[in-house]
Amino acid sequence: MAEAAGHAGSPGPGVDPAGEGAELAAVIGATVPTGFELMAAEEVQEKLGSASRISRDRGKIYFEVPAQSLPQVHRLRSVDNLFVVVQEFKDYEFKETKEDALKDLEDLVKELPWTDPLRVWELNNSLKKKKTKRKKHNLQSTVRKEKLNSDGEEKEADQKDIKKEDCPQDTAGVEPADGQDTEKTPEVASQNEEEEDNNEQSDAKDELQAGAGTETKAGDSRMSDGEVKVLKFRVTCNRAGGKHSFTSNEAARDFGGAVQEHFQWKADMTNFDVEVLLNIHNNEVVVGIALTEESLHRRNITHFGPTTLRSTLAYGMLRLCDPQPTDIIIDPMCGTGAIPIEGATEWPSCYHIAGDNNPQAVKRAANNICSLLKKNENKESSASPGIPLDIIQWDICNLPLRTGSVDIIVSDMPFGKRIGSKKKNWDLYPACLMEMGRICTPGTGRAVLLTQDKKCFAKALSRLGHIWRRAQTVWVNVGGLHAAVYLLKRTWERAEEKRSFW
Repeated sequence: MAEAAGHAGSPGPGVDPAGEGAELAAVIGATVPTGFELMAAEEVQEKLGSASRISRDRGKIYFEVPAQSLPQVHRLRSVDNLFVVVQEFKDYEFKETKEDALKDLEDLVKELPWTDPLRVWELNNSLKKKKTKRKKHNLQSTVRKEKLNSDGEEKEADQKDIKKEDCPQDTAGVEPADGQDTEKTPEVASQNEEEEDNNEQSDAKDELQAGAGTETKAGDSRMSDGEVKVLKFRVTCNRAGGKHSFTSNEAARDFGGAVQEHFQWKADMTNFDVEVLLNIHNNEVVVGIALTEESLHRRNITHFGPTTLRSTLAYGMLRLCDPQPTDIIIDPMCGTGAIPIEGATEWPSCYHIAGDNNPQAVKRAANNICSLLKKNENKESSASPGIPLDIIQWDICNLPLRTGSVDIIVSDMPFGKRIGSKKKNWDLYPACLMEMGRICTPGTGRAVLLTQDKKCFAKALSRLGHIWRRAQTVWVNVGGLHAAVYLLKRTWERAEEKRSFW
């Protein structure tokens, strides 16, 4: 990957915002965990009603939505980063020599249809600013309410509030805050979410209508006093395939130089307003403009461990096992809690239990749950109804759960690199699968397990084929490691309490 910008030149063209305003459509590109492209496409169809196309370059999907749907696009659970597509070339012909190939990329900048994608980028920026202002307003309202309450209450009530707000540092269990008078029902919580959706959609419509009546240059951003601000930018090139005569750095440098000449933007590699993306995969070239500054997979975790799982990958694993209302879902090796927190957020009608044998991991997970509860309180500007999730310190090989009491098991198993060892996995994996088989409901139970130690897992699974049947394997990339996600179905066979494996 390379990032670069070029030299100054003649002024670029302007954006003509006149036209169909609210009917502005955007082709969105989304990066997703490799292997879960189909899952992401299903989510887009389900939540946005748009069909997706999966890229030949793994880990990317493309779909078209009305620009006013951008707030819902940002709430997708399976995508890491978003960008609006300027143009896509499925069979781009690169010249043989480096100079000619790079010259073609420079010339391409003038021919690209920048107008609508830049309007989408401007709309996305203004929505982010409005959302930030709304969050600050809600937080200030909450603080004012707390001050008013504290003025008329006695010290005893104040102490109760403090206890309710403090995060549990040493306890293994995390439960919703006490107090029936402040507790919110799921119906009220969902109503708040609908109101937030409506607010953001109306903001998008307002911005589109406002944009339809103003003349703005593509390289300009209007400041509050009417003064024109020159945008800062960078170009990021992602290149895959060995048949190119140029490097990623060279492509980003020359393409960036042409972008700067075209728009008269100022190059800045760190403090930039616009990030132009140049994605090259063999003969497929996609030019886009980034819509996310920070990856969306960081949404849940504030206390990280040595092997914290991406929330987007956790969502894909949970979706793979198709949770149904009232299902009991456990993660017996939860680490920092990425899987159960994602599950409790997206499937609140299920009951989630998380556990780990490491007390430090349990503490981190408890703190992450507490951070989520506080975030929900600020978001709703009142007391949170809590989340259907408990966390316990336990031994994976001797779980304090009844036989056949669990519907779904979803877990990121130790790879044997940063935690444990490959040697220990030869004893751990079969013992885990046997205990998971004991607690999982025969016939209907299922498990989704992630591991990079595929050889050890395959051997353990072959020994326990009488209680677990492999239904699907998804190959994924986890921090550069080639790993696998296994969907297992529980057979009707009774799991033995103790068994010699090898």
